[in-house]
Amino acid sequence: MKKYINKAWIMMLLLTFVNSACSDQFLEVPATGQLSVTQLNSKAGIEGLLVAAYAEMNGRGFRRVTGTSNWLRGSISGGDANKGSNSGDYGDLIPFMTYQLYPSLFDIGQKWNAMYEGVSRANAVLRILPSASADVTDADKQRISAEARFLRAHYYFDLKRIFNMVPFIDETMTYGNGIEKVPNNTDIWPKIEEDLAYAYQNLPATQPLVGRANKWAAASYLAKTYLYQKKYQDAKTLFDEVIANGVTSGGLKYALVANYTDIFNAAKETNSESIFAIQAAANTGSTDNANTDLGLNYPYGSSAPGGCCGYFQPSFELANSFRVNAQGLPLVDGSYNTSANQLKTDQGIISDQAFTPDAGPVDPRLDWSVGRRGIPFLDWGVHPGYSWIRDQSFGGPYSPKKFIHYKSQVKNLSDATASTDTYSAINYNIIRYADVLLMAAEAEIEVGSLSKAQSYVNMVRQRAANKEAWVKTANGQNAANYNVSIYNAAWSDKTAARLAVQFERKLELSGEGHRFFDLVRWGTAQTVLNNFLTYEKTKLPVAYSGGNFTAGRDEYQPIPQTQIDYQGSDILKQNPNY
Repeated sequence: MKKYINKAWIMMLLLTFVNSACSDQFLEVPATGQLSVTQLNSKAGIEGLLVAAYAEMNGRGFRRVTGTSNWLRGSISGGDANKGSNSGDYGDLIPFMTYQLYPSLFDIGQKWNAMYEGVSRANAVLRILPSASADVTDADKQRISAEARFLRAHYYFDLKRIFNMVPFIDETMTYGNGIEKVPNNTDIWPKIEEDLAYAYQNLPATQPLVGRANKWAAASYLAKTYLYQKKYQDAKTLFDEVIANGVTSGGLKYALVANYTDIFNAAKETNSESIFAIQAAANTGSTDNANTDLGLNYPYGSSAPGGCCGYFQPSFELANSFRVNAQGLPLVDGSYNTSANQLKTDQGIISDQAFTPDAGPVDPRLDWSVGRRGIPFLDWGVHPGYSWIRDQSFGGPYSPKKFIHYKSQVKNLSDATASTDTYSAINYNIIRYADVLLMAAEAEIEVGSLSKAQSYVNMVRQRAANKEAWVKTANGQNAANYNVSIYNAAWSDKTAARLAVQFERKLELSGEGHRFFDLVRWGTAQTVLNNFLTYEKTKLPVAYSGGNFTAGRDEYQPIPQTQIDYQGSDILKQNPNY
C-alpha cells in the first residue's frame, strides 16, 4: 500500500509540474536585472529615476562632446576656441569650427540622442508618478514632477537652440508603436515655457541637496527662455524677481563671488553664484560621476595638468579681446585685432628659447580664462608654452584654463580610479549669477533703463577689478599688466549699450558654451563669425581652411540623417540648405 501511495504522489507532482510548465504564467520569467513596477513606484524608485534624469546632463553614454556644457557648439563654433590637438585627432570636430556640418556627421546624431535620452528619463519620472506608492506624499509628487519638468525643459531648450525644429515628446505618449513618428513641424518654445513656468510655481526655494533645481533656478531659466524669444518685458520682470529675491538651493542669496576663479574651483564651487550646474564628483566608485564631458580639454604633455589631450585651445581672437585701453575698458570697436593691439604670443617659439610675455594692458580675466606662456597656470607653475601644446601650427599657443583642476587636488578632486587624470570634480554652471546679471542688462536696454543695464554690467566688472584675486607671480606681484574699470560715462544710446553688454558676455563667459548661441539670437553671427574666420585664418590657415559661415543655414545644426532615415522625410523635415 505504501508503495502505491508513493507512486500516486509522484504522479500528482509530475502532473502539477507539467500543467505549470504549459501555463502562460510559467513562461513569464522576469528579465534578469529588470526592476519591477512596485520597485519603481516607491519613493526610492522614483527618486532614483529622477537622479537618472539629472545624470544625463553631461551626455553620459554618448560622446564626450554631447553634454550640455556645449563646449563644442557653444564655444568652438562661437570662436572662443578651436578644436585643438592636431588635425588628425578626432577630425570630425573640425566641421564645427569651419561651419561645414553635414547631416550624417556622427557627433550630430550623438548630441540628438543624448538630449532625447534626457527627455526620455524625465518623462519616465512623470509617467510613473500617478501610480506612486503610499510612501510618496502629495508634497513629494509636486516637487518631483516640478523637477522632472524642469529637466525636460532643459533638454528641450538645448535641442531647440541647436536644431531649432524638433519633435516634442511628453509622458503621455506611448513608447513603442508610433512614438518615433512625431513630426518636427511645430515650434516647441511654448512647451518649454510651460514646463519651466510649472517648475517655477511648484519647486521649493531650497532643497536638501544643493545640486537639485529650485524655484529660482526655474525662474532664471524661464527668463532666459523669454530672452531668446525677444520677449524682453517678460524677461525683465522675471529677472527683477530673481535679482531681488533669488537664493541657491542651499539657501544662499544670489551674489557674485569675490574671486572670479573660485567659480571653477571644485573645492569652492558650491557658492552664491551657482544657480544651476551639472554636478560632478571624483572617487565615488564610478568615473561616470566625475566631469568627463570636459576630459579632453586639458593641456598636452607629460608635465602638463592631466597630460592629455590638448583639445579646446582658446583662439587668438578671444585672447586679443581681453586687451583694454588706458582707462581699463575693452576695445569694443574690434581694434583689439590690429597689429598694434593684438597680444604678443610664443607661436613658433619652442619652450627652451627665450620669450617675454605681452606687456600691454589686459583685463585680468584673461589669465583666469586662457593659459599662456610665462604666466602662472593655477598651482602647476609657469606655463612653458610650446611643450604643453600638441601642435601649435594647428591649434595655436594657448591652453584652456577655466575647467582645469589644481595640482594640489590631483587624486582628490580628480578621479584616482580613472585611466586619465582629466576626470575632475569641477561642476559646470549652466546658469550662474553673472550670466543672469548680463541677461538682465540686455532686457533693461530694450524695455527698461540704460543706467540700470550699465549698473548690472559694472557689478560684473567690479568683481574683475578685485586686485587680490588677480593672477600673481611667485613673489606676489601681478603676473601681467592688469587694468579693468567700470563704465563711468553713461552709454549714449541703445546701440552703444548693446555693444558693451554683448562684449562683456564674451569676456565674462568665454569658454563656457554660450558664445555661438548668443551671436545667433542677436542676429550677428554671420558678420562676427566671418570676421573671426578672416582673422584666425591668418594665424591658423590649416585649421580654418574652407571655413565660412552661411546665413540661413549655419545658425542650426542639420537634423541627423539617421533620424530622417528612421522616421521618414515626411515626418522629420531637414533644416534649410542642408
